[in-house]
Amino acid sequence: MKNRALLFLSAILLFAGISSQSSLFAQKPLPKDSLMKAASDIISQNHYCSLVTVDSVGQPQIRTMNPFPNPKEFVVWFASSRYSSKVREIRNNPKVAVYYADHAKGNGYVTITGTATVIDDKDLLMKMKRDYWNGISGWQDIFVLIKVVPQKLEVINYAYGAANDPKTSRAPVVVF
Repeated sequence: MKNRALLFLSAILLFAGISSQSSLFAQKPLPKDSLMKAASDIISQNHYCSLVTVDSVGQPQIRTMNPFPNPKEFVVWFASSRYSSKVREIRNNPKVAVYYADHAKGNGYVTITGTATVIDDKDLLMKMKRDYWNGISGWQDIFVLIKVVPQKLEVINYAYGAANDPKTSRAPVVVF
């Protein structure tokens, strides 16, 4: 049965154009700039991500978010209602995680852990305005911005050879 599973896996990898000599199985760590590029590619392929906050009893809360595109230096920006639970949670505990993945493609994922700040700046909000907000009456008084500054980036991107360590299953990490 074990040989059949290995044969099946080998056939899938061969069909996908991946050999046992490919970087998918490489154990050499990738340089930081390669990991950053691998992470940028995953992020750019996803219009949505997940934001994880911690509520008042210490329970993680996760929700789907629509981040502003093209984060520079992996600083991620969101807009949210100033009255939302996520804004309240961030004000109480700024430690968050942002998770990008397309599970249908299965090409990898990026997790950014860092510190979030709620920014109540109407001028900046106006500069970052999205067209669909026009349909929300009084959006200028409802929305605030959330800025996530990364402390650590974890990335799996099979096309770049950024894969889990075969022994520990740890993903490659960049510390900021």
